[in-house]
Formats: sequence, C-alpha cells, structure tokens
Amino acid sequence: MKKIPIPPMLTDLVGSALAAMDGVEFSRLDACPSCGGVVAGHDTRKKRFAVILEDSRQRTIHVRVKRFHCIRCGSLCYADAPFYPDTRQGSPVVDLCVLLSARMPYHRAARTLKALGIVVDRGTVRNYARRDFGRIPCLELFGVPLPLSLLNLFTFGSKRGPVVGAEALAACGFPAAVRAALHYRRPPEERDQRDEEKDEEERKACEQ
Repeated sequence: MKKIPIPPMLTDLVGSALAAMDGVEFSRLDACPSCGGVVAGHDTRKKRFAVILEDSRQRTIHVRVKRFHCIRCGSLCYADAPFYPDTRQGSPVVDLCVLLSARMPYHRAARTLKALGIVVDRGTVRNYARRDFGRIPCLELFGVPLPLSLLNLFTFGSKRGPVVGAEALAACGFPAAVRAALHYRRPPEERDQRDEEKDEEERKACEQ
C-alpha cells in the first residue's frame, strides 16, 4: 500500500490542534432546544472529540459536556458544544472528512486522515461525506485542505492556562442554532449522483 506523503510539520499541527481540546468543558445552554424552556443543571458527561495517533499509539481526546434538565418539557439536553447532530467526532474532524472526500475516494480519505494522525475508518468517512454540513471554510496547506475550525484550534496549543469552552466554540464556528441546518442542502438526486461517482472511483482504485 502506497504511503500518503504528508509533511511531519502538518501532522504535528493537526495533532496539537486536537490535543488542545482534551478536557475542555462546555457548560452553557441558554434554553431547552426542544421547547425553549428554562433548564437546570443535571450532570456532566465525557464525549469523544477525536482519536489521534501519538508515537503510533491511539489517544482518545475527550471533552466534558454538561447536561441539563428542562423544567418545562422534562427532556435532557446537552450544553452548546462543537458537535454536529448525530456524529461521534468533533466538528473539525467531521469537516476534514468532508473536505477530503470531496477530492478523493473514501478509502484514500481515511488513509490521508491516518497519515495526518487522525483515526477515522472508511465507513465513517463515507457516512459524513453523504451528509450536508453546509459550506466548510478551509485553507490549503501542502496540498491538503484543512478546515478553519481545525486550524483555529491550533492557537490553543501554545496558550497559557486552560482552554475555555466558549473560546473553543467560537473557533469551531459554534453555536449557530444547529449550524448545519442553516445552510443550503443539495437535492437528493445530486447527492446520489455524487455518491455513485465516488463508488465508481473506489471500484477502479481497488482494481489497480
């Protein structure tokens, strides 16, 4: 299997950005997202933000997200945190999966992520690529499109003192009333055609 050429500098940048989020706490929620009612603190949960490689070993980056109990409707809801709905990775990781998948087959995107020091399997990459998270601002470094949500986190790596949840939210572009839902969504037939093209690219790549 051919190795993906990624400069060590870029791998270090990505690793430092994600590692800076380890232990960050998100504890603010102004109102219940379901009914708009007043909320009261319930407990705090650890959520996986990313899985990175350090010296060939996997390290899970966790953040702490407070849960609230709605006084009006009784539902449990999470504080504002940099996660898209129904995803198990922090939004910068999802953004990177989507950007890479727009340029290459899913299996190569997963390999590129691993070369960058991020562990995401091909199936998860494909699932994220099939969804529409809206426009993802990015900057290309060494031929790799990196989302600004990830690059912004890099500034926390050299910061003195703990990272504040509100700062991390702003860096990732949150909150924005479920950011993904505010963007234009492609018609289903356009998404289906894109997926068929990706499947054909993967089939040809596997035959080579």
